[in-house]
Amino acid sequence: MAEIEIGIYKSGRRGYGFDDIAIVPSRRTRDPEDVDISWEIDAFHFELPLMAAAMDGVTSPEMAVAVGKLGGVGVLNLEGLWTRYEDPQPLFEEIASLADDKATARMQQIYSEPVKPELVTERIRQIKESGVVSSASVTPQRTAELAPAILAGELDLLVIQGTVVSAEHVSKTAEPLNLKKFIREFDLPVVVGGCASYQAALHLMRTGAVGVLVGIGPGNACTSRGVLGIGVPQATAIADVAGARMRHLDETGVYVHVIADGGMSRGGDIAKAIACGADAVMIGSPLTSAVEAPCRGYHWGMATFHPTLPRGTRVRTETRGTIKEILVGPAHENDGRLNLFGALRTAMATCGFATLKEFQKAEVMVAPALQTEGKALQRSQRVGMGN
Repeated sequence: MAEIEIGIYKSGRRGYGFDDIAIVPSRRTRDPEDVDISWEIDAFHFELPLMAAAMDGVTSPEMAVAVGKLGGVGVLNLEGLWTRYEDPQPLFEEIASLADDKATARMQQIYSEPVKPELVTERIRQIKESGVVSSASVTPQRTAELAPAILAGELDLLVIQGTVVSAEHVSKTAEPLNLKKFIREFDLPVVVGGCASYQAALHLMRTGAVGVLVGIGPGNACTSRGVLGIGVPQATAIADVAGARMRHLDETGVYVHVIADGGMSRGGDIAKAIACGADAVMIGSPLTSAVEAPCRGYHWGMATFHPTLPRGTRVRTETRGTIKEILVGPAHENDGRLNLFGALRTAMATCGFATLKEFQKAEVMVAPALQTEGKALQRSQRVGMGN
């Protein structure tokens, strides 16, 4: 891709987000009932290509079970409130009641309580006992420390996750996690991320991970792009990482799944993520709008409570419907925030694709007018696509 001159010293590529692109219908259409949106990673089969984000306002053990029964997989944050407190529900209620200017400081206090390994094991078992696939997330810094408790709970799928995770972390003060060695010796499939570039993704894929999370700062609650100035718009990031997936497949014969993480609030965003090359999506804020969500319409990122440099904020998302209505409908609103995966199925059918792998080959175009063309009344009245 041609680079744009930023100044005499620096040039850069143009990056595109979901609002910058459109999916182009092909010459064929299908019935939505004939479309298969199921997804397989390692030994696990899911009816929905969905991972519920490992954020406390999104995924509780109960929410993980509910998402699992609907066909996705919920990822529990093993360094969150559920593993720091025996009964965190009063704290969720307090967080929801905090004034905006008090929320971050109080959350830093709440999250200063140590993670308890026995609760890590207990929460995993709580999910597994329901019969759904259990998945949970840790940061690289605590992976080795919590690994025994994770194995004791018999977790199915581990996610090693941070704002940015690299296969080549350098530290003068502590022994960094050797991702390749850990994944090779650990007796569970591992998803790693985030990343947002071809080279970084390729290195992560070479660690032996079964999936790579794509996204640095696109989520509704994340402030990394403002605090740190880093990130890549999601459409470009996904397409770059999908390119790394194909190179890795050519080199090794091993297919590593690309999971778009963040920046998707409507069904059309999920469809664009798949069309750009994702195999599945990890979403957070849309799920906090479920009546079953732990914090009843409030959402915050994993770095919101960092003790010295918070990179997230608590946002209100409001309650819209049940988790079933949000994921698979029926929808009773017209703005694309309900029946997210019904929208994906219909987008694929409208474009003539029968499977997710086929839909990754859909034509996309740069279309900055897509969100505004002919929508003046919706925007002026703040309804539909103007909401």
